[in-house]
Amino acid sequence: MEAWVLITIAAAFLQNARSALQRMLKGRLGGAGATFVRFGFGLPFAALYAAAVWSWQGAIPGPTAPWALFLTLGAIAQILATAALLASFSHENFAVGTAYSKTEPIQAAVFGAVLLGEAPSAVASLAIAVGVAGVVLMSWKPGGDGSGLRRYLGPAALLGLGSAALFGVSAAAYRAASLSLTEGDAMIRAATTLAAATAVQTVLMGAWMAWRAPKELRAVGAAWRPGLLVGFCGAAASAGWFTAMTLEPVAHVRALGQVEILFTVLVSAFVFRERPSARDLFGVALVVLGVLLLLRATGGLAL
Repeated sequence: MEAWVLITIAAAFLQNARSALQRMLKGRLGGAGATFVRFGFGLPFAALYAAAVWSWQGAIPGPTAPWALFLTLGAIAQILATAALLASFSHENFAVGTAYSKTEPIQAAVFGAVLLGEAPSAVASLAIAVGVAGVVLMSWKPGGDGSGLRRYLGPAALLGLGSAALFGVSAAAYRAASLSLTEGDAMIRAATTLAAATAVQTVLMGAWMAWRAPKELRAVGAAWRPGLLVGFCGAAASAGWFTAMTLEPVAHVRALGQVEILFTVLVSAFVFRERPSARDLFGVALVVLGVLLLLRATGGLAL
């Protein structure tokens, strides 16, 4: 099995763990605070990881103008994507927005083709579509206010699509940033980009919260113990994503990353005691099928 496959699966697992921990913090922090935890408490771990990689390899990649531009674009796009997703939750039919946000692998493939010229093959495109269909099926629950076009093209849907687009831009920009560094292997370039991007996000979000939500920022500080665990899982997951996207086109990585939904179902069932529905199980089957098609298309199972 190729390295990017194993790294992506590990990143998906760690991201799921981070999400579960953030869910546990939901009662103590608001949306902005729970979002900032992943950056603010993740920064020390990202910095330590980068320092360890630099020390191990005995080099620090020199920054370039394209690298700085792309990592800043990725960092800002990721913050705005998270904000758009949280905003979609304010609508009663938020499940529609959540479902549309799950189209991110498709949009990541588009932006990867535009920014990097990395268009997926026909089989890989089919795999991405099948996997997205499975995730959307699980996210798109019946009910909610409105009907017809108002439901499917209303504010929640537009925010969900916007969130997916911004996450797609972020993923493609991060890969472009890592590839813009001319020194070192995939690990050192990914670690350098991760540390810099997390620092940018921490500064930007921290400044905004100090200005607009100082009470929420203080609540984040008070939740430092669980916050450190969230930060560690978030930084470790990001290290995996950045490394995988340095090794492999972003469309393939984000599509394989949908295996996170399998971990989500397991956590939901065994930690939160939530029983999966038939719709959920069918969605999982589609995700698995999409992953198998993707691995076949990319040769990801090659030893």
